[in-house]
Amino acid sequence: MGFFEKLKGTAKSPPGVSPKEIFWSWLGGFLGIGLLGLLAAGGLAQQEKVMLIGSFGASAVLLYGAPKSPLAQPRNLLGGHIFSGLVGVACHKLFGEAPWFASAMAVSGAIALMHLTRTLHPPGGATALIAVIGGEKIHSLGFWYCLNPVGLGASIMLLVSLLVNNIPAHRRYPEFWI
Repeated sequence: MGFFEKLKGTAKSPPGVSPKEIFWSWLGGFLGIGLLGLLAAGGLAQQEKVMLIGSFGASAVLLYGAPKSPLAQPRNLLGGHIFSGLVGVACHKLFGEAPWFASAMAVSGAIALMHLTRTLHPPGGATALIAVIGGEKIHSLGFWYCLNPVGLGASIMLLVSLLVNNIPAHRRYPEFWI
């Protein structure tokens, strides 16, 4: 099969979801991101901590919109974000004088480490990138970035996901822990 033949795809689009599924996805996203936003606006923001990072938006889509996905499971959520944060901070510290190189190393290194640890979570790539390009507020946290906001924020989103995804009878979360 040639290169251009592969671009045609082999499957059909996924089916739409029901209004009740849309509601529960919306509610989870609202509560998860809303809670992190409230924490960012409260005491944590006053301590120069950044509780709400962009990669959490993508995690919300997986946790609340696709809770059965292997990429949305607790192991992947927590491990993917934390390992990616570690890689991102290390790359900023080692290669920060060349941001383009540090960024490329952070994302590619995060992908490799998530594969090695079986914690692939696509938003982790953004978590690693944010550690490099996030600005002085993020850089001043150093490796604490991996615990707060990354680890704490992902844990809060996990707790919301455990609650919201198990209220309706038709939803269940998680599919697996480890």
